[in-house]
Amino acid sequence: MFRSATISLLITLGSTTALAQTPPPAVGVRPARPTPPTRDPHTPGYVAAKELADGAIPSPKEDGNFILGPTHNPAPEMAVQPGVPQGQVFDFTVESKDSKIYPGIAREPGTFGTPDDKDPSKLIVTTSHPAAYTRKISVYVPKQYVPGTVAPFIVGADGPDKGLFQALDNLIAQHRLPVMIGIAIGNGSGDAQGSQRGLEYDTMSGLYAEFVEKEILPLVEKTCNVKLTKDPDGRATMGGSSGGSAALIMAWYHPEMYHRVLTYSGTYVNQQWPQNDSVPHGAWEFHERLIPNSPVKPIRLWMEVGDRDNYNPNIMKDNMHDWVLANENMAKVLAAKGYHYQFVFATNAGHTDRTVKAQTLPEALEYVWQGYPVGGKK
Repeated sequence: MFRSATISLLITLGSTTALAQTPPPAVGVRPARPTPPTRDPHTPGYVAAKELADGAIPSPKEDGNFILGPTHNPAPEMAVQPGVPQGQVFDFTVESKDSKIYPGIAREPGTFGTPDDKDPSKLIVTTSHPAAYTRKISVYVPKQYVPGTVAPFIVGADGPDKGLFQALDNLIAQHRLPVMIGIAIGNGSGDAQGSQRGLEYDTMSGLYAEFVEKEILPLVEKTCNVKLTKDPDGRATMGGSSGGSAALIMAWYHPEMYHRVLTYSGTYVNQQWPQNDSVPHGAWEFHERLIPNSPVKPIRLWMEVGDRDNYNPNIMKDNMHDWVLANENMAKVLAAKGYHYQFVFATNAGHTDRTVKAQTLPEALEYVWQGYPVGGKK
C-alpha cells in the first residue's frame, strides 16, 4: 500500500546558512577509494574468536566473538515461504522544506574536504550548503498485528529494506520474534562529512534519535494505524556503515528510548562533522573513551565486519579510519565492560556485504531480541 505525507519538525539547524556564506579558501577533490586489504581474523591484537564451520552461523543465544567461513548462502528466512502470512508495507515520503530539525544540506558534487594542517583528525569542509531533499520511509506491519494494540518495533537506517521485512514475516510466523513493526527510514542524501546523511548518522549526539522520536514515529502511527511501544526494551535500531554507527548513537545517547542495536560494518571511525570538541574523534570515541569510561548502559548489541571492509577510504591520515580495527576494538571494550554482545567477523566479505546480511540477518534479529516476550509456542 502506498501513501504520501509531509511532516512539520521542531528545531533549527542554525549553522547551515553560515556554512554557505563562508567563502571557501580551497576545495578538496573527492579522492578515489583504495582497494581494502584482506584482513586475517587471527591478527595479533584482534579479539579471540570462535571459528565456525563454513556456512555456519552462531547461536542467537550465545554472546561473544565469531568468525564466519567464506561461503555466504542466504538464510531460508530471507525468502518467501509457503503459508507464511505476509505483512503490509506502507511507503511514503517527507520533505525537507517541512523540517526544522533537518532542513537539508549537501556537499558540492565531486568535492570532499581538506585535513586541518594543525590536526589531521579534523576535516575542513567548505563546499557544504543548504539543499532540499525528499526522505523515503517504509513501514512493515505484520499480518498478526491487532490494530489498537501497542507493538514493539525496529528502526532501520538507509531504508527501504525489503530484506528486513521478509525476515520479519518468517521469524514472526515461527514465533522467533515478537509481533513487531519494522520502520525503514531513508537518509537525507549524500555521504560523509558535509552531507545530510553524514550530519544525521555520524553526529555524536541524541539529535537523530530525537528527530525520529518527535517527528517520524508519530507520523508512522498516524499513517499506518499502529501504536508503538514507549518501552525501550521493546525498541531496536539497526543499520549498516554510518547507518550502523547511527543505530548505536541513538541508543547510547537515549537509552531511555532504545535497548537493542544491530549493525553491519559499523562506522565506528572518525567521520563526524562539524567538529565537536567534547567528542573530537567522532564515533571512534565509542571504543577509545566512551564505553570504557562510562557506566554500563542497558544496550544489547549485534555487530558484523568483513575481512575486506573499509580501510582509510579518504584523505585523512589520522589512524582512525580502519573499519575492521574499529569493530575489533568495539568487541574488546564491550567484553571488558560486560555487555551482552555478539560480534561476527565475516571472511570473504566487503563493506556492508549483501551476501553476509542475507546469511546472518535472521539470527542477528533473534539475538538482538533475546529476553523479550515473543508470545505463542516455538
